Amino acid sequence: MAGKINHKQEQVIVALLNYPTIKQAADASGVGETTIYRWLRDEDFKQSYKEVRHKALGNTIARLQQVSQQAVNTLQEVMMDDTATPNSRVSAAKAVLEMAFKAYELEDLAQRVEELEKHLEEGGKAG
Repeated sequence: MAGKINHKQEQVIVALLNYPTIKQAADASGVGETTIYRWLRDEDFKQSYKEVRHKALGNTIARLQQVSQQAVNTLQEVMMDDTATPNSRVSAAKAVLEMAFKAYELEDLAQRVEELEKHLEEGGKAG
């Protein structure tokens, strides 16, 4: 965490990540709700909180990526299983198709953004 916050603020950030409401985070950390709301308006605290949330999200994404192949295998098994209920097979097939289309859309979007960035870069050099 950024060095501009104190230990109690670090504890509040951990509580904010682990509890769904500010009241619960306040109770868990022993800091009043009003103080937490004030800290959430402080730039150093906000930046530290944002950095920690970003790291936590990165860890979550990494874990999802680790098990994503297993998830696809499971969907494929259900989809191909003649003994599974028709509802289960259709749900699995639908999930696979939806993910395939989303992956295509993301890939297409990434390519378009890359082209736009290249175009802007070239325009910036010319101007």
